Amino acid sequence: MPTIMTTQNDSPVIRQALGASARLLQQNQPEEVIELLGPLNEADPENADLAINLGGAYVLLRKWDDAVDALTPAAEANPNNAMLWSNLAAAQLGRLETAGPRAQLAAIEAYKRALQADPKAPHVHYNLGLIFKERGDLDRAMAMFERALDVNPKDQDAAYWLERIERVLLEARAEQEAAARADAQNGADEAPDEATNVNG
Repeated sequence: MPTIMTTQNDSPVIRQALGASARLLQQNQPEEVIELLGPLNEADPENADLAINLGGAYVLLRKWDDAVDALTPAAEANPNNAMLWSNLAAAQLGRLETAGPRAQLAAIEAYKRALQADPKAPHVHYNLGLIFKERGDLDRAMAMFERALDVNPKDQDAAYWLERIERVLLEARAEQEAAARADAQNGADEAPDEATNVNG
């Protein structure tokens, strides 16, 4: 679930709308959030808090492109806001299982921007690990899961994936070594016997 913002030094109207939208998001009423925040976001697209809550509502509805549209201007205007970049990455990715390479790369870049803003941003290393795992880049996935555990040693999901990938890599390495031994043995079995006299 996307992170929700509830306060920023804005006008009383915006503060009230942010508080109401946070409650609506917690009650799983994203349509009402869009109705409430859409006009305010149109008037102030660079407002980080408005964009985060509106983007979160779109993400809950799986309206990824709308979430990207809501989050991008605010992320570009607030480059040091890790939460904006992290939410933008989630919107760009959409569903990991169906995200194509282009969406994955866009999400990776946005997550990197989140880490530039805050190297210990919550869940960012873990999410990067999932993307790299999905892309088959297991070494980078392991590195991200290890970093997730550095940031939060209690991250059981990161520990699970790290252990699982380590096991897969160990099994693959053992299979490769066994295949190499078998190939070497087959090569030795097929080598001509030098002691045999072919001339007779």
